[in-house]
Amino acid sequence: MKFRPLHDRVVVRRLDTDQRTAGGIIIPDTAKEKPTEGEVLAVGSGARDESGKIVALDVKPGDLVLFGKWSGTEVKIDGDDLLIMKESDIMGVLDSTLKSSKTKAA
Repeated sequence: MKFRPLHDRVVVRRLDTDQRTAGGIIIPDTAKEKPTEGEVLAVGSGARDESGKIVALDVKPGDLVLFGKWSGTEVKIDGDDLLIMKESDIMGVLDSTLKSSKTKAA
């Protein structure tokens, strides 16, 4: 990627959701809600505290995160539709072991 976010900014790629309902009905693109789950692609160096020290971010590239429906700014970088948001817009990091165990149980 030819983009490096500054300070406490994070670059996120939205993850595609299932395009069918549980009953098998296909949802058209115009009726789908935007996913609120994504993968962190790049992070800034961190925010500065009151004393001027840089505080490192809690997320790192490769993390799967949840964020608000209207969080971030949509941009197109290298042909990809991405989001740039502050770390504070991220609600949490998904544990990949939990996600893989749910898919195995289904």
